[in-house]
Amino acid sequence: MFKKYLTFGLTFGLISLTNAVKALEVEITPTNPQLGDTISVMIELNDPNSTPTINSRGTQYQAFPVETHTNPRQYRALLPTSPLNSPGSIPIQVSGDGETQNLSVSLRNRSFTTQRITVRGGGNDATQTELDQVATFKALVTPEKFWNGAFLRPNGGRVSTEYGIRRYYNGVFAEDYYHRGVDYAGASGSAVIAPAGGVVRLIGRESQGFRVHGNTIGIDHGQGVVSIFLHLSRIDVQEGDQVRAGQQIGAVGSTGASTGPHLHWGLYVYGVAVDPVPWRMVGLE
Repeated sequence: MFKKYLTFGLTFGLISLTNAVKALEVEITPTNPQLGDTISVMIELNDPNSTPTINSRGTQYQAFPVETHTNPRQYRALLPTSPLNSPGSIPIQVSGDGETQNLSVSLRNRSFTTQRITVRGGGNDATQTELDQVATFKALVTPEKFWNGAFLRPNGGRVSTEYGIRRYYNGVFAEDYYHRGVDYAGASGSAVIAPAGGVVRLIGRESQGFRVHGNTIGIDHGQGVVSIFLHLSRIDVQEGDQVRAGQQIGAVGSTGASTGPHLHWGLYVYGVAVDPVPWRMVGLE
């Protein structure tokens, strides 16, 4: 009898230990991110009534359910990085299932092209109208996820300006500046397509105060991820339209503060401009 209770006790203890170990599982990718990368934090919970919280560098990031048939208790949070971050260890605190894990990932440095610009005169100043509307758009965090798989290239033109370029203005390094997107030197009137599914949440026109951005489209891809397209010659969608990946939304132009026909595509995660290239090459499902 004692042996029977002992065996039951050991078995129950092992089951309890196994459940405790599996209660909160976290996977961070990429494992060796560099400046500009988007960090994905995948969380697997045991308690269906528990919701994870993620904190990093003083900011709390929302975790959204990952819809899978095999595991309905998976969540994911996206953490943006940019050239303005300092390389080194990024602490990530994940809480759920009544426990907390203090993790970290090492953010690698990255060399960005530097330009030296001489500015004479006052230049072109953005209107408060466009600044307010663009800021509101970039801050969107909707619970729905509209994208699926890797993002598409929004225009077939060559890349004329890469993401992350830093600048000196009149010999002074601009600490808070980096090129917040990718420029495509497409021909005027060439097609601009949606790189991924989403909902059009912003339409801005040069004639209505978008003096710097020019004709603009903003697409909400969901869960804090948005795309913005600038300097368009034509806009083919309306605010509220749901668009699919590959759908034409407008055409390349040179409206706003532009020296020639090109498309500027900016990809933002929680309001931070991240490098769109990994989203195209690898994708964040």
